[in-house]
Amino acid sequence: MGPEPAAARAVPGRAAPRWIRRLLLGTVLMAVIIVGGTAFRVWQVARVDGDRPVDAVVVLGAAQYAGEPSPVLAARLKHALALYRDGLAPRIVTVGGKQVGDLYTEAEAGRRYLTARGVPATAIDMVDEGTDTLGSLKSVAARAGQEGWSSALVVSDPWHSLRARTMARDAGLDAWTSPTRSGPVVQTRETQARYIFRETGALLYYRLTHASAETENTGLG
Repeated sequence: MGPEPAAARAVPGRAAPRWIRRLLLGTVLMAVIIVGGTAFRVWQVARVDGDRPVDAVVVLGAAQYAGEPSPVLAARLKHALALYRDGLAPRIVTVGGKQVGDLYTEAEAGRRYLTARGVPATAIDMVDEGTDTLGSLKSVAARAGQEGWSSALVVSDPWHSLRARTMARDAGLDAWTSPTRSGPVVQTRETQARYIFRETGALLYYRLTHASAETENTGLG
């Protein structure tokens, strides 16, 4: 009797691990493509100014201290003030609630900053609700519906722009972004890389869950 053919000696199911490896490799490659593509879009939108005439300039909140804006919030307010003075919108909407124990909301701190620089109180609309970007933008959209306006330039930090714009449009606003070009978030390449990484994860989380990912002490929640 001759030697047993190789096919006959093959162990049943031996090819299965090869398919598992291919599946795992394909999954990893897909994840790399999705994460890399999202990071590129975060970087790309951060570099774009969507400046145009709109109904309102919306300043997303960040930390405030006894009514004084933090450096992050002050950079956003300074940029919004420039847009208002350029005549791109008849109103500025300041946004953000307060932490436990605070005397002022982020929206109030924003209004104080703007009125001290000559913006009429009648041109400032406070939306002092929301503790993260998603909640704040939903409140802004509700206020817009009540007051009969719909288009907005959303002011935040560059790396936050894509997620903020996505959330604003999902909330029903005709939104574009006008990112700040100053402040702590844009000072160094290391800081920029850290925020791009953080925003990539936060945006992917939002797209999967339609919930906001908290990013502590940054105003980027």
